[in-house]
Amino acid sequence: MKSGPNTLKIDLSALVHNLSVTRRMIGQGTRIMGIVKSDAYGHGMVTISKALEENNIDCLGVAYTDEAIELRNREIGLPIIVLCGMQTEKEVREVVEHGLIPVLFDLKTVHALDREGRRQGKKSPMYLKVDTGMGRLGISCREVGPFVEAARSLENVEIKGMISHLSAADDPSDDFTDEQIRAFQDAINTAKSFGLDPLSNSIANSAGIMDQKGTHLPMVRPGIMLYGGLPSPGFMPPYILRPVMHFRGRILQVRDLPDHTPVSYGKTHYTKGVRRTAVLSAGYGHGLPRSMSNRGYVLIGGKKAQIIGRICMDITICDVTGIDGVKAGDEAVFLGSQGEETITGDEIAGWAGTISYEVFCSIGRQNRKEYSI
Repeated sequence: MKSGPNTLKIDLSALVHNLSVTRRMIGQGTRIMGIVKSDAYGHGMVTISKALEENNIDCLGVAYTDEAIELRNREIGLPIIVLCGMQTEKEVREVVEHGLIPVLFDLKTVHALDREGRRQGKKSPMYLKVDTGMGRLGISCREVGPFVEAARSLENVEIKGMISHLSAADDPSDDFTDEQIRAFQDAINTAKSFGLDPLSNSIANSAGIMDQKGTHLPMVRPGIMLYGGLPSPGFMPPYILRPVMHFRGRILQVRDLPDHTPVSYGKTHYTKGVRRTAVLSAGYGHGLPRSMSNRGYVLIGGKKAQIIGRICMDITICDVTGIDGVKAGDEAVFLGSQGEETITGDEIAGWAGTISYEVFCSIGRQNRKEYSI
């Protein structure tokens, strides 16, 4: 992992704040599955999970079994849901051994879970994944009845609930979410008609939690909002979320460039008049999106300074003309606050034409993390 003059700080007090905001949005009685897959969106899965456990979250959601086993090996005792199911006999064995809860979407795997549960003398819980319009993992609503009937005939498997996923809840003007809610309720009613009364159904992601109360059901699954990000740029949450990730670097050199001087690879930027520039200590090798070249900003001296030229692997250049007292060694903020100014993951995402999820994952993956409480 890269470090050098750069620091990546994770503010656990902001995480706890965002969890409390989630609780305010959903009210009492609704359980919370904290999504910590992909290294907790780049924030550090183990440390984030421990903080969530200490603050009484109900369960955790990961993508694959290796993430869940890492949490178990680090003494995380919460229920852990494996959202992408199981693919091998080894994974089935590990799920039963470690008391994990897989999300399943084919009967072959359900039968494998039943056999392994019988071998280990355990009854294994699972969730059923229903596709209500995402077109991704899951079974169709019309398959719910036969699936439930077959699964309930097995002695070593217990369906704890049904899970679906919203595809367009980050766009409040799109009424497709209402269609998905209706389809999921139909699937729940079908399951009940086949003798299953699942008590832990879940469809709400962060966008659903913030803007679609009809999606809350018995359990919600906040992900990006726990980390202070928005489901999409411009999305307006009902309460203030605090950013958890902060990424800072240093100024390596300050230079005065003459008029019409090309800057960085490809000569995509030429100075207009004499410009003072600052050469900074991080680039796309540290997770900064190269696509925000000539578009994004950094914070220098408490002010926004535009990135000029293409972002390099380990260097970014910005224009600091008009910012007084800038010198080598000064702090440069790529993500976070300085003075009265803040750059959020959603701002970076807007400049780069992506989403804050990718920004956090990329920066978090490439840099050594420091935690504060």
